[in-house]
Amino acid sequence: MPPADPITESGPAVPAMADAASCGGSRADWDNRPDERHGVDGQGEDTMDLRLPAELVALAGVTRDLPRPSSFLPRHDDLLDGVADWGPVDTSAGVFHLVPVRLERDLPLICRWMNDPATAAYWELSGPQDVSEEHLRAQLAGDGRSVPCVGVLDGAPMSYWEIYRADLDPLARHYPARPHDTGVHLLVGEVADRGRGLGGLLLRAVADLVLARRPSCARVVAEPDMRNTPSIAAFLTAGFRFSAEVDLPGKRAALMVRDRSLRHLL
Repeated sequence: MPPADPITESGPAVPAMADAASCGGSRADWDNRPDERHGVDGQGEDTMDLRLPAELVALAGVTRDLPRPSSFLPRHDDLLDGVADWGPVDTSAGVFHLVPVRLERDLPLICRWMNDPATAAYWELSGPQDVSEEHLRAQLAGDGRSVPCVGVLDGAPMSYWEIYRADLDPLARHYPARPHDTGVHLLVGEVADRGRGLGGLLLRAVADLVLARRPSCARVVAEPDMRNTPSIAAFLTAGFRFSAEVDLPGKRAALMVRDRSLRHLL
């Protein structure tokens, strides 16, 4: 669970910065995206261990020397049903696409966003580029339970997302998690894109995308900082409901939930 707030929708006025493409790669880079599989580090205190039943472990011992056809090998992002393959969606603001992060292309841009004063107050990843790099590498080197993405709107990178298995995240220790609960973190990166409703619009689009592409997922969850009222308002606009206040390491959070059963009503 990142130490950050999921979304920065508004904040202190800051000067506009250079065009996104100048730090995050040219528009052509986004039109030639390789298929990538990413995730969060499955080791250490920030993850929950997955334990196999003893009979499965025994079975693995019997079959481990058998050849395995490539079609049976697990995909790196099976825990999230192939985020890289979810594809674009149409929104009233344009065509939106979640594109898994590639460090060589995206790190400078994400680092610039993290050093925006309005962002740094909640994400706590400001500083030299290696701070952002360490945060991203922890996910990219993992088992697929979290996928960092750049949000691309009409071909322009404009937001940073983390799609993660909330039921396998430390967050699950703080609320009654259900199997396959899927969490989202969002940062609207460009100053010009904040304060005009894009946060709520894109949160709804991504939550609906999660529910459409992950049939086993019944709920999309988020945990914005209780102090970040614009963030909470964006989630409410996106059809999430306020479920509870929860104490997380470093913040008091609002647990926001978008239910599959209510997605056509809220």
